[in-house]
Amino acid sequence: MTAIEQDTVASVHYTGTFPDSGEEFDSSRGGEPLTFLVGHKGMIPGFEREVMGAKSGDSRTFTLEPDDAYGMPSDELVQEVPREMFPEDMPLDLGMMLMSDGGPFRIVAITDNTVRCDFNNSMAGKTLHFEVEVMDVRAATPDELAHGHAHGPGGHHHHNEPDAEKDDDCGDDCC
Repeated sequence: MTAIEQDTVASVHYTGTFPDSGEEFDSSRGGEPLTFLVGHKGMIPGFEREVMGAKSGDSRTFTLEPDDAYGMPSDELVQEVPREMFPEDMPLDLGMMLMSDGGPFRIVAITDNTVRCDFNNSMAGKTLHFEVEVMDVRAATPDELAHGHAHGPGGHHHHNEPDAEKDDDCGDDCC
């Protein structure tokens, strides 16, 4: 039986909670398991470390401090953006989440001239608790290793691509 290690594809069911409140922040239960290529930066580092060595049917329970999860919030990721960078007719509200070329951000302050945007991950600074059940572990295919992510059920899917095109790169819809 294959164990989770570098360059394997793991499928897991998990439930994530905040240990201080017990509030659930995410879960794959009731849906498809999370499938990922191990060791290719598709998961937070502490999560991968804690499931290493597990086999199909194993369960793991662990708590990750911010440095092993999404890190600590950084003041450098909070930016003042001129109000004119947003469409004039766009309503802006505190706490609103928007997407930019730099990634998702949350509006944390609004003045007549500027909008303060926080690009920190919403989970930065938080301690996270996970209950994980390993559903499947298999060796990664050469294509998965070349592309840096899992393919097939639960992983990345190549839609409308002839098989010959899959070998050299993932195409425009990749990642």
